Amino acid sequence: MIFMLNVHPSRAADLITPDRLRIAPSRSITPYIDGFGNKCVRLLAPPGELRVASDTIVSDSGRADRVDVGAEEHAVADLPHDALVYLLASRYCEADSMMDKAWEIFGQAPRGWRRVQAICDFVHSHITFGYEHADATRGAVRSFVEQRGVCRDFAHLAVTFCRCLNIPARYCTGYLGDIGVPPDPAPMDFSAWFEAFVGGRWYTFDARHNMPRVGRVLIARGRDAADVAISTTFGNTRLKSFIVTTREADQEIASLIEAPRMASSG
Repeated sequence: MIFMLNVHPSRAADLITPDRLRIAPSRSITPYIDGFGNKCVRLLAPPGELRVASDTIVSDSGRADRVDVGAEEHAVADLPHDALVYLLASRYCEADSMMDKAWEIFGQAPRGWRRVQAICDFVHSHITFGYEHADATRGAVRSFVEQRGVCRDFAHLAVTFCRCLNIPARYCTGYLGDIGVPPDPAPMDFSAWFEAFVGGRWYTFDARHNMPRVGRVLIARGRDAADVAISTTFGNTRLKSFIVTTREADQEIASLIEAPRMASSG
């Protein structure tokens, strides 16, 4: 099994408490960094039930996603080498099949950051969200046609449109709690969004919620969901349960939690 459950290495300096996986029954694990810079853990699972858990406290700036309406698009010839792969079609982002439709809808939209936001506006209104619409085989083309899905479908369609317009876009997955917004009665705080390369840097966009949010904690980036699966198994398995919860904690709480851990490890 391969697990992608640790906070992304780019947030390592923000970890207040250790970010370690707890495996039951205990197994030897091997961590590594994949080709997209994500932290992964591999293990040989025993027959029977396996429980994997993790918890950590992450320091966050408290600022919402950055907005820069003046960020400009780049000519493909001027893009950095590592951004080029995020212009290509991938398993769930069939840019080659959506090219004509993308230019038909967004060809006259203002370029740069505002064009990416126009894509988010369209996808946000075009797809109806519902957990009952989850389908691990659905790609951007089906999301566009069926007009339903979950957060990964919103991200896949937006990423696909960006790539069709020669804007590098990469799929992101991570924690997103209800900070600064009305609480969502659904229990899961695990979400998908995307990043687009404009104005010389990667900006966060979220076609599902379509508003700057506070408290995103990145776990992984890739071309699409196939690159950032939280678990990949090689053999016959069945998922019995999956729970992800985040909450806002102040520094005093974090200090109280960290002190006993430091004492026990000493």
